[in-house]
Amino acid sequence: MFSLGEQGPDHELGERYDGPPARRALSNIARLATAAVAAGVLVAGLALPVVGGGGAAVMEASDELNLKPADLVEPPLAEKTTVLDANGRQIAQFWDVYREVVPLTQVSDVMKTAIISIEDFRFYEHGAIDLEGTARALARNLQSGGVSQGGSSITQQYVKQVLLNAAVTEKEKKRALEASYARKLNELRFAMAVEQKYTKDQILEKYLNIAYFGAGANGVEAAAKRFFGVHASQLNLWQAATLAGAVQLPTATDPEGGKKNRRRLLDRRDTVLDRMAQLGKITKEQAAEAKARKLGYKGTPLPGNCTASPYPYFCVYLREEFLRNPAFGKTEEERARLLYRGGLTIRSTLDPRTQKAAEKAIENHVHATDAPVASEALIQPGTGAIKAMAASRPYGTSARQGEMSYNIVADKAHGGIGGFQAGSTFKTFTLITALKQGMKINDGFTVGNGYRAAGYGDFKNCAGGRIGDPTHTITNDEGEGGFQTLQTGTWHSVNTFFLELERRVGLCPTVQTARSLGVKRADGAPLQEYETFTLGINEMDPVTVANAYAAIAASGKYCAPMVITRITGQNGKVTDYSPRCRQALDPGVADATAHILSGVLTKGTMRAVGGIGRDAAGKTGTTDDQATAWFAGFTPDLAGAVSLGDPRGAVAHKLNGVTIGGRYYGQVFGATIPGPIWKDTFLAALKNVEPTPFPPLDTARFGGCGAACVPDRPAGDQEDEPGGDAVVVTPGVTERR
Repeated sequence: MFSLGEQGPDHELGERYDGPPARRALSNIARLATAAVAAGVLVAGLALPVVGGGGAAVMEASDELNLKPADLVEPPLAEKTTVLDANGRQIAQFWDVYREVVPLTQVSDVMKTAIISIEDFRFYEHGAIDLEGTARALARNLQSGGVSQGGSSITQQYVKQVLLNAAVTEKEKKRALEASYARKLNELRFAMAVEQKYTKDQILEKYLNIAYFGAGANGVEAAAKRFFGVHASQLNLWQAATLAGAVQLPTATDPEGGKKNRRRLLDRRDTVLDRMAQLGKITKEQAAEAKARKLGYKGTPLPGNCTASPYPYFCVYLREEFLRNPAFGKTEEERARLLYRGGLTIRSTLDPRTQKAAEKAIENHVHATDAPVASEALIQPGTGAIKAMAASRPYGTSARQGEMSYNIVADKAHGGIGGFQAGSTFKTFTLITALKQGMKINDGFTVGNGYRAAGYGDFKNCAGGRIGDPTHTITNDEGEGGFQTLQTGTWHSVNTFFLELERRVGLCPTVQTARSLGVKRADGAPLQEYETFTLGINEMDPVTVANAYAAIAASGKYCAPMVITRITGQNGKVTDYSPRCRQALDPGVADATAHILSGVLTKGTMRAVGGIGRDAAGKTGTTDDQATAWFAGFTPDLAGAVSLGDPRGAVAHKLNGVTIGGRYYGQVFGATIPGPIWKDTFLAALKNVEPTPFPPLDTARFGGCGAACVPDRPAGDQEDEPGGDAVVVTPGVTERR
């Protein structure tokens, strides 16, 4: 039996060669070594003839073994991906192989000396294969009858690591590690080509960056951080000796594996120090002093993934967007490999100032320990750029610490679950549909306190189904009906007015308006198309609602939500990503909608909260019996949506008789907590932003009233009528939630 005793991942496998092929290999290599010794060529600097050196016996053996250089395909190393905020500061990392590639100049000299001393002390003197080392290892192995000394050069170890890292499937990995004579010869051929292609310093740099040191650290920079909390350039003698000792048996000496592993690692460190002293690289006194040190392993957490990000909800959204977006790869497997191993630098849309404003506003109104959870998304109109995503509860997997393990700010496709019913924020889509069909801002009609469809055909879904419900009455939460216009009905969120308005403009056109603004259910299911659609029976997420309102702010220009603006590849190639936009609404219709919604803050359900000192608009939303509460609003510069609900189940755990943010509430409406959160956020986020006014209302087209003016009153002279904001859903519909 014979073993080359290789280093690297398969060194621990005790690679052995038996049987006739092994005996032939032994015979060939023995002849090669014996011939070389007989020729007197085992001197410093000897290499195979094709790399350097000479000797007839060596040439004969080399020809017999067909040792000729073969080009090695070197795929880019698996390296971590770094995510930056809009200002270029790191906010997250993704990896399944943690590695940070550094140039050799950023590795301490003592680390280079330590690794060469223990792995290949004649590295700068021999070629692709160290015949002296191989012959010495062969003789020692033959004497012991087994594996007692290795013979692989650093170049050979680098080749093996390249082949292993290039393997994708388990079959390819097994092939890269198989104990065969053919594989060994191939590695030697590749090593010869590598020696021809690169300088010794370049090979050492590549080896130090590809080697696995244990504890999840690939490459010397990651290992230095993981083991000792320093950069590779800062490694001292005993630290360098520890890492140099780890590469031979990275699993058996992994300090995360327990006391036995740490003792093995300490022994390996001392072996390296002794070897360095033996070679005269350090003095015996320096070795003794270093050996007196404790192991010193710190186990510094490897930064990465969203739990370690300061903005975890945004991080989760970006990760899921990357993995699902064909723009970043043809298949999800391909995209995952690129994200976790591709060494990308991703510039994101997150704005730290806006994020801080959202976090502070939520913190001031809702505590992390409260059962209901507040969440907020902020989006830039005209681009769809998500500037912030925040929630009252921390992200994580510890239920005991009150952490939330899913993205409550986003839909299911981006790490969320099911969202909350959006309530009266959906009335805006009915309002838009009415304006699209030619109604003016003071057009209206008289409604009562209760609404009941006259027949099943009063409402038809987009499939043509008759889904009106003449068996149940829907009421206003408080106040009276009376004559309401598009303005007053919106300002006071009158349920009965919007049900009649939806009947007149059509349920399907209203649904189509919502869809044109990117509205879709948070759970990914089709939108529920019932007569109470306008009252917000569909479960939504803040990103989707905020983005729909952002389109209104941008004069009807809808842009898909985006979180990635630039990706720099491992090779330095830069790819920029532009907003994906389309004109979803007639600009005049969108601007008229903004004009009406601005009155919600000054004359309607948000009047007690007030505006923000610049052009702003929005809509409150409260669902049946205060199960959930919302506010969605915007300026020309920023749009946002705030939701509040109990993730244990909003219907079972309503916002009545609850303590939130240290304050008791008998009932919670959209203007009670979500509205103030939105206001505080926008005051802080836009503090130093020059106000942008809304485009003026096209009065010739939308001003006054047409054929539906208030009875016996001059056109445009409308009284503010009270109404209700709460959604009262028919029993048949609530069963379908």
